[in-house]
Amino acid sequence: MNNTEKKIAIGSDHAGFSIKEFIKNKLLALGYQVIDKGAYSLESVDYPDFAHLVANDITSGACASGVLVCGSGNGICMTANKHADIRAALCWNQEIAKLARLHNDANILCVPGRFVNEEEASQILDAFLNTAFEGGRHQTRIEKINIK
Repeated sequence: MNNTEKKIAIGSDHAGFSIKEFIKNKLLALGYQVIDKGAYSLESVDYPDFAHLVANDITSGACASGVLVCGSGNGICMTANKHADIRAALCWNQEIAKLARLHNDANILCVPGRFVNEEEASQILDAFLNTAFEGGRHQTRIEKINIK
């Protein structure tokens, strides 16, 4: 794994803050360099602000992947997916996270902070980090995602 692959951008809104902090600490314990884009408290904030920051770190090449958390996971995922070459996947269990990487080469994991506990978040993160893109027929599909 190169240095960029060990750098993960992470962000959340206030509703995802607690799970984001849990995920951040787990990533640090696993030896990843975490670029925390906020939020930094439970104070109410707007999720698009953080989704754009994380997506920009990936599209610029500063980080290979990212993690975003908001209450449902939907808003932060929709926002990130507005960026070209971002494949943000809303994952609420480890099987969905594994398939997001295996078949879709997801580069941002989106977690519904109000609907998963720390144990579930840990399993989802592990599946995301430890599953490689399968390529093959899936690569052709990935190439059709961006609007040119």
